[in-house]
Amino acid sequence: MFHQNDRGLQAARDRAYILADSGKFENAHAVERALIAEGWPNAARALESSFARKALSERCQVATAH
Repeated sequence: MFHQNDRGLQAARDRAYILADSGKFENAHAVERALIAEGWPNAARALESSFARKALSERCQVATAH
């Protein structure tokens, strides 16, 4: 069960990175809200680390700059 949970969190993070790279969001919080709107029940947990949030914010900045 724990391994399945890890895969679910990784899938949510992968989706978050795709959203961040889309250029439609300005920060990690906006990406998290989009994940929740898409129905990811583990969105907050998947993005709870400061590393994940920083990576998302950086990706958002790069994507919106283009």
